[in-house]
Amino acid sequence: MLSYDELTSPERELWDAFPEGRRVDLRTGAPGDDRVTEGGRWGRERTVRAAVIAALLLNANAARQGTVACLRLAGARVSGHLNLAGAQVAHALWLEECWFEEGVDLSGASARSIAITGSRVPGLEAGMVRVDGRLDLRRSRLERGPASPFHRRATALSLINAHVSGAVNLGGAEIAAPGEWAVSAGGLVAEGGVYCQDGFVAHGEVRLMGAQLPGGLHMRGALLESPAPRGAVLALDNAAASTLDFSGGFTAGGTVRLRGAQVTDRLTFEGAVLNGPPGGGPALVAMMAQAADFDLTLARPPSGTVDLRGAQVSYLHDGDHSWPDVVELDGFVYGSIRAGGTGRRREAVGHRDSVARRVAWIRRSPGYSPQPYEQLAGWYRKAGHDDDARRVLLAKQRHRRRTLHPAARAWGHLLDVTVGYGYRPWLAGVWLLALTLLGTLSFAAHSPEPVKRDEGAPFHPLVYTLDLLIPIGNLGQRTAWYWPEAGVQGLAYLLVAFGWVLTTAVIAGVTRALQKN
Repeated sequence: MLSYDELTSPERELWDAFPEGRRVDLRTGAPGDDRVTEGGRWGRERTVRAAVIAALLLNANAARQGTVACLRLAGARVSGHLNLAGAQVAHALWLEECWFEEGVDLSGASARSIAITGSRVPGLEAGMVRVDGRLDLRRSRLERGPASPFHRRATALSLINAHVSGAVNLGGAEIAAPGEWAVSAGGLVAEGGVYCQDGFVAHGEVRLMGAQLPGGLHMRGALLESPAPRGAVLALDNAAASTLDFSGGFTAGGTVRLRGAQVTDRLTFEGAVLNGPPGGGPALVAMMAQAADFDLTLARPPSGTVDLRGAQVSYLHDGDHSWPDVVELDGFVYGSIRAGGTGRRREAVGHRDSVARRVAWIRRSPGYSPQPYEQLAGWYRKAGHDDDARRVLLAKQRHRRRTLHPAARAWGHLLDVTVGYGYRPWLAGVWLLALTLLGTLSFAAHSPEPVKRDEGAPFHPLVYTLDLLIPIGNLGQRTAWYWPEAGVQGLAYLLVAFGWVLTTAVIAGVTRALQKN
């Protein structure tokens, strides 16, 4: 038990102010002396023991009738370890521009609003904490503390399985654990959302795996760097949020991982920079993620790969800087694509350059997969642009052809040239017209011999040519006449062969197209 007589002067001032919720400000007013970075030099006149703070929060000095007790302290050096693990804290805590000698332990505690703003804290352990209000750490610097019972690795801020009924505000905070976990908040429930804006910086990995964020995660303009050895600076695997905002200059110096994340509203990277890990690796991993609105209009192309395999979005917004050289798209499903970002001019669907640009986008995916082509073709078809859908499906067949053995590739080339794999059946008409013209002119310049004298229809070059090219039916010309010249007879045989090839290609190509449609 603490005795009032053994309290120092600043501690007595805090003790007396607590029942009425008055603020105790130990700052001198001189900017040079009040900088928190110089807190290690603050003397006894600005030092408050952590044990005194803990005692007050645990009702050592009860509130007076008609007042609301609250611990409000500014500009203090807090000595010792502030240990409130498992405590039932009935009073709000508000610490501003304080310098902590040791870390703060709130693990398993139940508390009202907690605010530690503009302060320096060597590690904040708040795993399993329950906060009936907000958790405010704005402008504070949190440094890596020792490993805790909740995880083996050292972390600067632990909110594992914490539950905050209000918002978690980290605006302007700097959290330093280079190469380690800067924030470990797996299973966090923050009903009011998490705000990491206004100059937020994290040196190390920010982990929010499985977090429940009805109020969203807002990291507009944040800087994440110094990833862990595996290269991630942000891990939101299987998290659920209303909004994930990584816009306005958000910069990641490692992998942003959203595997299995579910976003009911907007997921935006508008104006963001995704650099990927320094040693190489993916810049964005969003496998199996779901979002209503996905904006990837980046400030510049990612330096690492983008993995969207199995992801599902209703609206996709992209731009000139959205895609790196390698994009994983197998299984990626979208309802609509809009170029230029949210609210900007929609891409001119149906333009040839639009189709070519989208096909080139799919070609960035390693290997061959039919699904991205089918997905894109389906989007064009829903928009009423069947011609563009056929262009995409033709590009799919040409891509697939590269994976086949030589004989199949040769047959594929034939189908492509003759009927465009069934998506350009008019090509067969072009070939037929060209061969008909060639045969008619060639046969008109020579004189054939009748098979039987004075029998059969008179020779007609055009009808004879059509009789050779059409393998089904008989126009009575090819069986009634023959050519004494070997060259002309060879042309006749060649036209017969072309007729069979064209017919087979048309049937195969059109059948394939009908099966796909």
